[in-house]
Amino acid sequence: MSKLLDYNPFKAAKLKGKPLVLDGALGSYLQQKGFITDSIVWTTMINQTDPQAVIRLHQEYLKAGAEIITTNTFRTNPASLEHSGISDNLKLVEDAVGLVKQSVKRKKVFIAGSNPPAEDCYQKERTISYAKLELNHCKHIDLLVDSGVNFILNETQSHFDELHIICEYCSKNEIPHVISLYVDESLRILSGESLEAVLKFLNTQYLLALGFNCISPNILNKILRSIKLPDIWGFYLNCGGGKLTDRVIQCSVQPVEYIENVKKAMPYKPSFIGSCCGSNPEHTKKLREFIDGKASS
Repeated sequence: MSKLLDYNPFKAAKLKGKPLVLDGALGSYLQQKGFITDSIVWTTMINQTDPQAVIRLHQEYLKAGAEIITTNTFRTNPASLEHSGISDNLKLVEDAVGLVKQSVKRKKVFIAGSNPPAEDCYQKERTISYAKLELNHCKHIDLLVDSGVNFILNETQSHFDELHIICEYCSKNEIPHVISLYVDESLRILSGESLEAVLKFLNTQYLLALGFNCISPNILNKILRSIKLPDIWGFYLNCGGGKLTDRVIQCSVQPVEYIENVKKAMPYKPSFIGSCCGSNPEHTKKLREFIDGKASS
């Protein structure tokens, strides 16, 4: 069993001046390989129907140079499974984490337990009660921890009530965690609060790192120009085309172009960098080469 981190690798990366490399997209990469994704539970059931495909995907990212591998648990959370009529989320989480463990074997990498928003990523309106919202996150985080992840990656988070629940629960139970935010063009989360207000709250919390994911390069540039970020932060940007709510996500930001966007962020000293929807191991490979100083000029 993996154990929870007892130190902050993102802080160590900051001190070294060399950001950790997070893996890339899981769901959209499986789509690129011909798998059909579910409208509610996304790629959850592929862990069951074709576990070897998920293992191969994780191994491709490892071979490309990823130092952090994310579990395929973006929709194994109780609220999503209940909505889809599935009850056994203990096995689904255990199996997903197990596939990462089979992939990494003895390699020195970190296992990030993906904990998504309780409802759809881009949904503004809340349709479940606060009690269900709280149960959703507490139970999913517990399942990830008990299954052996190193830390919780709370990703694409964009509602203030969820941020409060996650931070309070992880703090109370001494669970190392990253909060990765989704913000819109106006630099607000979907529940309406400004990024400044969100950061003011998060600055009082004990995070491993702050992140931004599934945002465009333009939004990241806007953040970097106008917002004072905490010392330990990172990002993984959307590489897809079309609308965020499209069922099938195509790659529209090629690896070389992605690195150009990464270069613009480097003066702000990120502690980790990955890639989000639409990306694939080639993005990770180019990122690894760039960070290691092997990228061609």
